[in-house]
Amino acid sequence: MTLVASIVRASSLRNLLAGWKGLARFWGLVLLLLCAGRFILQIVAVPIVLTPPAPDVRPHLADEESSGAVTLSTRQPRTHGAALSLDRPGRVTPGPVANPDPSLMEPYLGAPGLKLPRIAADGRRPMGVYAAGFDPSGLRPQVGILMGGLGTNEVDSLAAIMNLPAAVTLAISPYAGDLTRLLSISRSTGHEYLLSIPMEPQGYPFNDPDDKYSLMTSLPSAENLDRLRRVLGRISGYVGVTNALAQMRGERLTGAADQLDVALEEFEHRGLFFLDARIGEPLLTHAWNRAPDLLIDDDPVDSVTLDQRLNTLTHLAMDKGSALGIVYLPRPLTRERLAAWANSLSSKGVVLAPISALVRPPAKQNFER
Repeated sequence: MTLVASIVRASSLRNLLAGWKGLARFWGLVLLLLCAGRFILQIVAVPIVLTPPAPDVRPHLADEESSGAVTLSTRQPRTHGAALSLDRPGRVTPGPVANPDPSLMEPYLGAPGLKLPRIAADGRRPMGVYAAGFDPSGLRPQVGILMGGLGTNEVDSLAAIMNLPAAVTLAISPYAGDLTRLLSISRSTGHEYLLSIPMEPQGYPFNDPDDKYSLMTSLPSAENLDRLRRVLGRISGYVGVTNALAQMRGERLTGAADQLDVALEEFEHRGLFFLDARIGEPLLTHAWNRAPDLLIDDDPVDSVTLDQRLNTLTHLAMDKGSALGIVYLPRPLTRERLAAWANSLSSKGVVLAPISALVRPPAKQNFER
């Protein structure tokens, strides 16, 4: 039966393919088989592509030491503007100084409503973010000026901000009133600024900054720290701090090592540098710091004397590679002579630099910048 069935099927197949119609059926069947084969090959030949997992863009968690709160932040890639290490002062990109950044602030529980500077969760520090733009790679000698007393007289303060070069660093008095407009203009014109910290000066109590906020050698360290934090919360957007306040320089407090260390550790903890207003002092520990080489507007203050001192500062920079001068107050005559001196520096091969570019690492880890 199997043989007979096979013969019958073969005979039926020959009849199906006989003649022109059979030929058409044959080629139609071949075409159908080719199309089916091609479809199967396409399915089999598709490569298997392994898609890498998407990068982790979940926010990083950072514990807030002072407030106990948890802040969410996303780590941004470094750009050329942050070419310097995050733990160093300075900013290399030009342009206005950055506005106060909420991620660089934290509340002070000891005084509700006050916000203190802090190091951001991604490592950015006020001494870098709020610095004036300056390229430190040049070979020319660098000279810096701190202009103190800003905020005590609005007319003189605005004149200093508008008429002096952007590389002049400003020191803001903590006793000034509403500084919102003044600080905004300072940032937009490219001036970095420091906050003046009242410290017990030489000659106290005849020279008395105040009895409420000043850091005093007679007070416990905890009370001085509270006073310091209350002053730090007065304004925002500053790159560092200084003990230069009007014509006082806090010599007694800075001369007490145990009290000074408390302040320096706080500055370092908050990403700030310290300009020690005492002339010619060696490097301090803990925070980035520097002392000025020359006091520009000490009595007598006249055109000849001011020009001589500024010329001396220029030669100090040429001899040492850098030099720093301090001006107590933004008086009209001082501003005039400073502006004329600054315009002459280029012809002498000297460049005016913000103080953030001139401070040095703390003495305990002193290394060449």
